[in-house]
Formats: sequence, structure tokens, C-alpha cells
Amino acid sequence: MRFASEFGFAPGNAPAVNSAALQAAADLGGEIFVDGHGIAEVCEPVRLGSDTTLRFENGLYLRRTESSTPDNNGYVLTNQSAFTAWENGPWDRHIRIIGLRLICNAVHCLSGGVQTEKTVPGLRGMLAFYRVNDLVIEDFETFDLPPEDFAIHVCTFENLRVENVRIEGRKDAVHLGRGSKFVIRHGIFRTFDDPIALNAHDYASSNPELGWIEDGIIEDCWDLDDKDTTGFFCRVLAGSWCDWRSGMQVQHSDTVVYDHKVYRVYMKPDHTVYTSVTPPTHAHGIKEYDGIRWLMVEEGDIYSCGCRNIVFRDIHLQKNRPVAFSLHFDKDNWSRSVYPNSVMPVQSGLTFENIEMSGKIGTFLWAATPVDTVRITRSTLDSTSVRLGNISTEGAEYGRTEIIFDGCTFRGTGDGLVQTHPGRPARVRAYASCPADDFAPTVSGETVIGENDIGLKFFK
Repeated sequence: MRFASEFGFAPGNAPAVNSAALQAAADLGGEIFVDGHGIAEVCEPVRLGSDTTLRFENGLYLRRTESSTPDNNGYVLTNQSAFTAWENGPWDRHIRIIGLRLICNAVHCLSGGVQTEKTVPGLRGMLAFYRVNDLVIEDFETFDLPPEDFAIHVCTFENLRVENVRIEGRKDAVHLGRGSKFVIRHGIFRTFDDPIALNAHDYASSNPELGWIEDGIIEDCWDLDDKDTTGFFCRVLAGSWCDWRSGMQVQHSDTVVYDHKVYRVYMKPDHTVYTSVTPPTHAHGIKEYDGIRWLMVEEGDIYSCGCRNIVFRDIHLQKNRPVAFSLHFDKDNWSRSVYPNSVMPVQSGLTFENIEMSGKIGTFLWAATPVDTVRITRSTLDSTSVRLGNISTEGAEYGRTEIIFDGCTFRGTGDGLVQTHPGRPARVRAYASCPADDFAPTVSGETVIGENDIGLKFFK
């Protein structure tokens, strides 16, 4: 084990000195004990390579300051391979961050559409990792997350564990992009925006790649009450797009495939629609064609993305929210998740187990995306509903959704337990349920009532 103090790190030092000391220690890999008591200021991102552990001493706080290079803030911690993704080199492996206490200090990264030595397009977290295998973030806390950046942002990963975290502030706490095999466990969150974001699709400025998020567990997490909110406890975001063709109409964040590469429009989010007549062909970064800036995202013939095989377990919903869980498509000036007449993905294998509601939540689950089965088990549902919506984009098609309540406790009147919009067929079943005496649940829309023990009836 090495000590950061051996490289010149110490509370009271200039931020640039501390940043350089941490980077010098990290460059050697292995386990680094970041020692000291009090507040140590840093101003530059520290890049971690494979087989590196940062273990922070109890009683030490890192506080961000502005970069020593004006208007060029980066992340707090990131990984080496994030900056060489376009070379298709090896991923970073076996990285551990343990015990970090972070004071954000209203400083955020200035990630834009152009890659720099400090930022990658679409990567925008305090802890920002891209192309990693076996990443652990444990015993992390921050209480002043600003509204611009996520606390933890990980994209294109395999084997991720986020455990024992306390995150408060104004933006997403844990924001994931493309990846598989993950656990988010023992989290306490008080955030204005989503505590958890599973954004397989996203704004062009909010994930460096697109792709499926799968095989994950989110458990023992708390959505603490707060004075205001936006978003959901968890956003499960999907999307679809098509091949580039001459004359197609595009806007900010639209996605196309051309010559086995995925490109995205990177313009202002102002509803401007552009006509594309020249295909993007560059191999890296951003290039302008026909007045349209195109970002090369990744290689491959990829046309859709979503989430599958995700378990939410032991979730405590204390904040008043219009919607707790959203199976989401964007359709605004920042992004439209579904390009007209593209083939929408079917999200699948989503289980909600032992969800406890103490806040007022009008809609437990909203699904604008196709989804095959939603299983809600051993949960307490209080005057809430499951709603299936239609994004109403040209060419959108939905199959039937199976909604299963298994061993749930129902409170409140139960009005409108399942509501479906036109074009959203569903079948509802309920087993081993415990309804309140005044519970008289109804369903509406294109819903078939299957076997149930809660007295489901059609709304009239």
C-alpha cells in the first residue's frame, strides 16, 4: 500500500498540488491510502488505470475548486480508457474507490461536444467512468450535488457495484448507460432529479454510448422526502433509430446508423429541425455536414436499446412524486427517443419486490415503452396505479403487457389500478393479495382481467 501523503498530498495544500499528488500515486496503480484529516482541495481530474484502489481515510474530505486552467473543469475521478474509446483498446479493470467524502462546492465539469484532455462527450459525472470492467464504488457520500452533473456516471461497463452511498443534491445520484451485471445497494438519496437513472438511451450530452442495460439488482435504497422534485425514483430509458438516408429530418440528439457506425446530432436543444443530405463518415469525434454537427458514438449496426432483467428490491419511497418508476421515452427538444417508423425495443424482465410507499405517489409505474411483463411482488401499494401510455410517434407499435401483482398489500380506494391508453393492450392478474376493506380496484382501456383475488372490475 502507498500513502498519498508520500506524493505530497495533504489538507491545506494548493488544489493543484493535491491533484498532481493523487495522479502521481494513481499512475503507479495498486492500493493507495489517501490519508489526512480535514478538507483537502483538488482542481483537476484524477485518471485511474487498471488494478487501482483509492481508499480514503475516515475524517478526510475532498473539496472541488475550479480548474487551474480557466473554463476547463473536468471530473473528480475518472478512468484512463475513457479517453481512448475511439481506439477500441482494452477496458480498464479492477478499480476500487472506497470511503470518498466529496464536497462539490458548486463546481461542475464542462463536458461539451468536443473531447478534451479532461472530458469526454456525453460523460458528465463527479465520478465518471467509461469502458470499465469490475468497478466498485463503496462508502461514498456527497451532500451538495449541483444541478449540472451526476454524482456517479458509468457507461459501457461490466461488473459494477455501488454500495453504501449517501447522495443529496440537485441532479441524478447514480446514472448508468450501456452495461451489464450490476448492483446498486444500500443507497440513501435526496435528489431533485432521479436518484437512479438507467438510461440506455439518453440525451447526446448525457451518455457517451447507447446500448442495453441488463442483469442488475437495485436494493435497499431510500428516496428521502424533500421540498421539491422532478423526475422519478428511477427512469428506465429506451430508444430506437434507423439508417441514415438522404433528405431525412433530424434534430438535436437524433441517432442514425451509417456504414456500420452510430452517429448522433449534437446541436442546440431548441426544436430546430435540420435536413441531412450528406452522410456522416468520420471515424472519431464531431464533424459538421450540411450545417449539422454529428458525433460519432460507436461502431456497429445498433438500432435500439433498453433495459432488461432488472430487479428493484426493498425500495423505500418517502418523497411525494407524480411517478415512482418510469419506463421512459423522451420526446422533447433535448431528445426524441423514437425516430419515426423505427422499431421500438421491448423492455423485459422487470421485477418490483417489496416496494414500500410512505410518500404520495399517484402513479407507481408509467410505461411509455413496450414492455413484456411487469411483476410487482410483496409490495405495499397505497392509492396508486400502473399506467401504460402511447408515445404517439409514427410507426409506433405495442404488444400486450402482462401485469402481475403477487402477494401485494393494497390500501386506499384502488380506483384506476391499471389504466391503458389506446394501442396499449394489457392483461392483469393478482395472487395472494391483501386488499383493504374499501379497496375496489378498476381497470380501463384495452385491458383483459385475468385470474385475481382483489375483485378487479372494468371502469364504467
